[in-house]
Amino acid sequence: MNKLLTFLKQWTLVVALCVGSLVYLLFSEIPVLEPIGDFMGPKLVALLPYVIFLILYVTFCKIQVKELRPRTWHFILQGIRVALSAICVALVAIAPSAGWKLIFEGMFICFICPTAAAAPVITEKLGGSIESMTVYILIANCVTSIIIPLFFPMVEKSADISFLFAFLMVLKRVFIVLIVPLCLALLTRRYLPHVAKWIRDRRNLGFYLWSFNLSIIMGLAMQSILHAPVSGITLVALCVIPLFISVFQFGLGKLVGAHYGDSISAGQALGQKNTVVGIWLTLTFLNPYAAIAPCAYVVWQNLINAVQLWAKEKYGALKW
Repeated sequence: MNKLLTFLKQWTLVVALCVGSLVYLLFSEIPVLEPIGDFMGPKLVALLPYVIFLILYVTFCKIQVKELRPRTWHFILQGIRVALSAICVALVAIAPSAGWKLIFEGMFICFICPTAAAAPVITEKLGGSIESMTVYILIANCVTSIIIPLFFPMVEKSADISFLFAFLMVLKRVFIVLIVPLCLALLTRRYLPHVAKWIRDRRNLGFYLWSFNLSIIMGLAMQSILHAPVSGITLVALCVIPLFISVFQFGLGKLVGAHYGDSISAGQALGQKNTVVGIWLTLTFLNPYAAIAPCAYVVWQNLINAVQLWAKEKYGALKW
């Protein structure tokens, strides 16, 4: 029993991925259980923003206000993100076939996605800076509101998205999911310090909430991958290329962050993506089949996170 608990603790994210996949396969692919899946599926998806809100509130109760300031690497990574997105836009324009265009669109969405709102949770577990990551997410979302209306019409000519629409869309998500829990957490620290202390003492609470959220996201990813009418080499490419993109982004982020003594936070900032937003943007404005790529990215980025958490648990600190 102790060995099982240790395994579950070390590989929580992998277990969450497996549970999400298994639950989806049971309740969506087995005819007898489909009615339960049809009833529970939308209800679980509707829980996502509330769970993320709670995750961030718990995490932000540990924040140090004096550390909430921009760092040089924040702006370097934004420049890299914009440059990589622009390269993909160029590749879409010169794509030799519809299959290649679809693959390049999938790559584009993996690069342009903003950092996941729950990234501070994993960053904290790995020993990085919650404060630095929080400021980066705010900057990343501001940049996102600018580059979405700039790049999307270049990728898909029919993508009718204005700057005002993109700005308000991002502002709404940032305000509800990020700003409100941050303000509530700061108020809790100021006026209810005993409550904030109780939350801080539950060190893994936010992490386990995130694992629950990940199971739901994995179910959505499985649905997109299994039911996408794409086959052959294009499907394989859309599933495998995100692995290399995720490794590249995590590695590049760590490389940049290492120069500023913040490799863990920078690696998570560039590598851990808000794929739910990416999938929604793809389904709404781009070729919907390109959403397979961010769905696959969900799997790869969390396997990387799981390996990092295992290394942190085993060696006490990440060396890379």
